[in-house]
Parts: sequence; C-alpha cells; structure tokens
Amino acid sequence: MGFRVFLPQRHGVERETSTYEGMTPEQRPHAMFRLDRQQILDCDIFLFVLDGRVLDEGACVELGIAYCQKYLQGSGKLLFGIHTDTRAAFIGSRPNPMARVALGYIIDDEEALLRVLSEIGAQLQPLEERSDERT
Repeated sequence: MGFRVFLPQRHGVERETSTYEGMTPEQRPHAMFRLDRQQILDCDIFLFVLDGRVLDEGACVELGIAYCQKYLQGSGKLLFGIHTDTRAAFIGSRPNPMARVALGYIIDDEEALLRVLSEIGAQLQPLEERSDERT
C-alpha cells in the first residue's frame, strides 16, 4: 500500500543495535521515548490496537501525544483504533472514553482497516514525492 510503518517493539531501542549498545540502562528509556515520540509526531496515520482485556498504557501515552498534536496544531493526522476482540475487563464494556473519543475512527476488523487504508493510500502522494518537498 506504500505506507512506512514504525513499530516501537520492532524498530525501537529495545533491539540490540550498535547505536544503543553504548548506552547505560538509564539512557536507553530516554532514547526509546524520544524515538517513539518523534515517529508519532512525523506520522500521518496513527493506529492504536485496542485488543486485549485493558488498553496498553504505553499506547495510551502515544495516543495522547498524537491527539495533542492534532488538536493543538490542527494537523490532518488521522487517528484510528482497531478493536477486533471482545475480551474486556467487564462484559459489554467499550474502550475508555479518553481513548475512544480521541480516536477519530474505530474499526472492528482487519479487512475493513485494509480497505480504509487502501482508500487513504490512493489519495496520498507517494513517500518519495513528499520527502522531496520536505528537504
């Protein structure tokens, strides 16, 4: 689809890479936070996986960063949630309103998400064209 994806657990500081080998245990979380924050601020689409019994606390912080940027700067950042399982702390409960309301859209299956992303991708300029404009 032409999207560049950042997953903190895959692309972040947690992986043993030469860039972070020399860091102390105290420095690594700060580097991880800065990298994650910058990726959130640079993205056009933020996707929050809402599955599980409770929302992931790190993802909640990430949503807060993305929402604040959108709200305070009036950015066109799209905030999506995907909620494909029905497990919850309480029967019939929905995600916390602080997350639910911050998200512009909540989608309930992977196929619908792929359709929406495909439509959005067709409307966006290719990454190569956009990166040329930023330099």
